[in-house]
Amino acid sequence: MLDRYELILTCPKSLEGLLAEEAAGLGLEEVREQTAAVRGFASMEVAYRLCLWSRLANRVLLVLRRFPVQDAESLYLGVKSVDWAEHLEATGSLAVEFSGHGSGIDNTHFGALKVKDAIVDVLRRDDGTRPSVDKLNPDIRVHLRLDRGEAVLSLDLSGHSLHQRGYRLQQGAAPLKENLAAAILIRSGWPRIAAEGGALADPMCGVGTFLVEAALMAADVAPNLRRERWGFSSWLGHVPALWKKLQAEAEQRAADGLAKPALWIRGYEADPRLIQPARNNIERAGLGNWVKIYQGELATFEPRPDQNQRGLVVSNPPYGERLGDEASLLYLYQNLGERLRQSCLNWEAAVFTGAPELGKRMGLRSHKQYAFWNGALPCKLLLFKVLPEQFVTGERRGADSASAAVASEPARLSEGGQMFANRLQKNLKQLGKWARREQIECYRLYDADMPEYALAIDLYRDWVHVQEYAPPRSIDPDKAQARLLDALAAIPVALGIAQDKVVIKRRERQSGSRQYERQATQGQFMEVQEGGVRLLVNLTDYLDTGLFLDHRPLRLRIQKEAAGKRFLNLFCYTATATVHAAKGGARSTTSVDLSKTYLDWARRNLSLNGFSDKQRLEQGDVMAWLADDRGEYDLIFIDPPTFSNSKRMEGVFDIQRDHVELLDLAMNRLAPGGVLYFSNNFRKFQLAEALAARYGVEEISGETLDQDFARNAKIHRAWRITARA
Repeated sequence: MLDRYELILTCPKSLEGLLAEEAAGLGLEEVREQTAAVRGFASMEVAYRLCLWSRLANRVLLVLRRFPVQDAESLYLGVKSVDWAEHLEATGSLAVEFSGHGSGIDNTHFGALKVKDAIVDVLRRDDGTRPSVDKLNPDIRVHLRLDRGEAVLSLDLSGHSLHQRGYRLQQGAAPLKENLAAAILIRSGWPRIAAEGGALADPMCGVGTFLVEAALMAADVAPNLRRERWGFSSWLGHVPALWKKLQAEAEQRAADGLAKPALWIRGYEADPRLIQPARNNIERAGLGNWVKIYQGELATFEPRPDQNQRGLVVSNPPYGERLGDEASLLYLYQNLGERLRQSCLNWEAAVFTGAPELGKRMGLRSHKQYAFWNGALPCKLLLFKVLPEQFVTGERRGADSASAAVASEPARLSEGGQMFANRLQKNLKQLGKWARREQIECYRLYDADMPEYALAIDLYRDWVHVQEYAPPRSIDPDKAQARLLDALAAIPVALGIAQDKVVIKRRERQSGSRQYERQATQGQFMEVQEGGVRLLVNLTDYLDTGLFLDHRPLRLRIQKEAAGKRFLNLFCYTATATVHAAKGGARSTTSVDLSKTYLDWARRNLSLNGFSDKQRLEQGDVMAWLADDRGEYDLIFIDPPTFSNSKRMEGVFDIQRDHVELLDLAMNRLAPGGVLYFSNNFRKFQLAEALAARYGVEEISGETLDQDFARNAKIHRAWRITARA
């Protein structure tokens, strides 16, 4: 065997520079960075040391040969030219990993097959004995990378990826890989802080990956010391005596390190389900005396090490994957910034995030930023020194201001955020008086009054329901996101409402099955009152809440006119108009909708008000139901969707195309002297002229808008339709 080998160490993208420094420190020579890898030359002892001690690498590959490849046959011959008897018994097992393409080899499975065939053909005995393929735990793992006509053939000395330390058998929903966590700690200055005896705290620790990696560094424990099986374990070139010597040295260093006074390393996690898995991971890593986990909310986070120790707060807050995450995440980042300013003065902080625009909302000025990749997601590591002069307060302060007073203040609103807050407070002052006088609990407070803040904001008692109108493509997405975050920051301040009572959704044209998709599954219903009836709303689970606020006047009109009448509610949704009709003394009600979910909701609304007799709920396609129905009704209400293509109905319903047929079918069911109210929210809707020729048609849109929708006369249009005498 050679005394000096070419080695390639792979790593996550963006860790190359750190890995090059680490590898050089462990003995790798002539180090060069590549994309997601570094290469260099070293002895077998250094190769083993890299396997044992690298906190950043994924794999340590020992290069066997480089050779040109013109086609599949030259690939086969190049692999076959290696003396495989030096590496594997004929009775052994192998796995082949092939990456890259070119030279007529565009299928990695085919490339791996040619490599395997070449190795097997070299080692096949006359009696037919040959190596087998074992993808899970082979005796050797062969890697071939084909790039621009050159093959790099290597042995994988690591086996399973080195980020799999073995301590993390249980993990949370979005765990960081251990080597990425280690890189974040290194960039955050933890090795320096640990050497000075500093503390470390993670306020959202999940299953404790940062904590374990930090303790392994501080206690001088080789990250892969506990691994039992390696890629070289059954390799014929393995030198057990050399390996055992390095392993014994690492064991001694770990014993010495763990015998030192433990540093103060603590994690806090709000989700009680993650506490025991985190503690199990810590015990498996042998760090039970060094790392402690507690259940705790971010709002109460306050690290308290002994003797006023300083240290590092490190955190990987959620990034947000779904529409509507912005509100809760904004407040989470704001709260994190507030806790740092209030409880971690003179500490250092590191926040790793896939949403750096949220990091800007913490009220702290980062003194350094690093770009990372978490898988395919670009991320930023934001580093802070929690000092009064780093606080973002929105105005200059005198140098003699007391740092404690500054530290206790939350981050100020931006200029745009303050303007938005002022508008909300102005609207609240005006509309609040009207709402209290009319005993209205739910109303629209703001509807894109300032065009750059394209939101609809509704109050539901002490909750705020925010709908973001999808910005046009001409608007820079970053600017739109920044304005949204400004607005979300302003809402609790302006309205005096707790941050956890703000719900945000994005309002855009729904097409296909998306119009029926649930937004969440929290199942939280809230009871509100309107015109003497009680109604259930759900602010989180669906795009709409179960109560169309703009139809409030129309519902109250129905309540006044319903006494003694047979009421029909088509496209009834949650049957709020039906509840009003029943409250008004309707002789009977019939409500039709295609959705079982909404009819169940309707049933609950009726029951909540004590209305269960004489209230029919029918599930069906309204058009088909009307065609089959033979009932007669004195009061009909129709508020159809603009568009529907539910799987339960035949074809597609389009309000502009189909409204004439719909109204004709409904008018056939209207009793003499009866009234039909028709409304819809399609902004471009035009009522067919033919209807006015057949029926008495009166547009009443202006009469059906309350003060909270007066600014937006196009929110809906409504008509009163009767039979001609």
